[in-house]
Amino acid sequence: MQLTPFQLDAAVVALRTILPLEYPADAILRNFFRENPMLGAQDRAFIAETVFGILRHRFFLENLTKLVTPRALVLAYLVKFHGMNLRELAALISETETKWLSEIKAIHIDALPLPVQAEFPEWLVGKLQQFMPDTDILDLGLSLQKSAPLDLRVNTILAKRSEVLDTLKQEGIEAQETPYSPCGIRLTGKPAINRHTLFLSGKIEVQDEGSQILGYLLAPKRGEMVVDFCAGAGGKSLLLGALMNSKGRLYAFDISEKRLSNLKPRFKRSGLSNLHAQRIANENDIKIKRLAGKIDRVLVDAPCSGLGTLRRNPDLKWRQSPQSIEELKTKQAAILAAAAGLLKPGGRLVYATCSFLPEENQTIIHDFLVAHPQFTLLNCTELLSQQKIPLDTGEFLQLSPKLHQTDGFFAAALTRTVVTQQSE
Repeated sequence: MQLTPFQLDAAVVALRTILPLEYPADAILRNFFRENPMLGAQDRAFIAETVFGILRHRFFLENLTKLVTPRALVLAYLVKFHGMNLRELAALISETETKWLSEIKAIHIDALPLPVQAEFPEWLVGKLQQFMPDTDILDLGLSLQKSAPLDLRVNTILAKRSEVLDTLKQEGIEAQETPYSPCGIRLTGKPAINRHTLFLSGKIEVQDEGSQILGYLLAPKRGEMVVDFCAGAGGKSLLLGALMNSKGRLYAFDISEKRLSNLKPRFKRSGLSNLHAQRIANENDIKIKRLAGKIDRVLVDAPCSGLGTLRRNPDLKWRQSPQSIEELKTKQAAILAAAAGLLKPGGRLVYATCSFLPEENQTIIHDFLVAHPQFTLLNCTELLSQQKIPLDTGEFLQLSPKLHQTDGFFAAALTRTVVTQQSE
């Protein structure tokens, strides 16, 4: 594609709009496209790829760009990571820009400090060094700099995976089964799947394979009472409903009216009849208290740093901080304790985050088990093998972009045991 002055200017303006990062980058970019309807599909694709590419490589670009302006960042990204040569840019740049861009092109990334190579803030590298060697931190960082593949979940209420794969292949869309999820499909490119008849008819949803595996870890059965405690826009709720074959009762709780309203059209397409979406004020809402001790299975996809999703949301590493993680830990512990109160004896709870920090994961679980002796830990590898999913990451589920090509999900599975009352 020959870059035009218009596209270059539009990318610079888009980046300038996003860079304060007061809100999620994808939301700001959507708004930018709405306010600039004259941008064509090619223009939008170029701007999105450039902006997200810069957010992925911002440490490197800011370290080596003398003038940290949106224009300098866009040009440095195009030359260093987008594969554009200086001849292609010659008509669009000044002599001075040509000189420093050729200097940037010559720099070897592997000669730079670890935070720059891994594209992690120094505070995050410090946290990772407490439990990971530098070589693993670099591997993790490099894997999170790649863009994520497009994964689909087949809605097994309405279609079979083999049928969906046949349809996609007949239309020239390259796709294959995901290695772990029994209802997952991974696309090779990034077609506009949200306009496809399979999507519009509810036969497929866009969902990362890691997120799908959480549903199989919970493994709800037909006729059970099930709660998705932090449902968000309901991707996992819809999977749980399909696994239950739409039999039983499934509650999707969330504190955000907006997120739950995004679930409505998806629910309508899904063919499910057992899903009840309800807004709650907080984890101690009366709607939750009424269900105490009555629920068979609870999924807690807790609010977290989201650092395991940096392939999709590279801006998160700029929007999180040691302070925000401390606040999240308090919230995670409170939500887990409240959700656990719903479980009946013998029931199963899955606590999940899309983070790779032990303080949001193993530590939360450990502290919870110390305070709640009536709960015991189940082995995630064994639970997944019962679902014919050959995925061994030990007692906990810990997915990694490098090893599993999924987002960096963590999960722990707990069960409530019957504890006899001891006399004092």
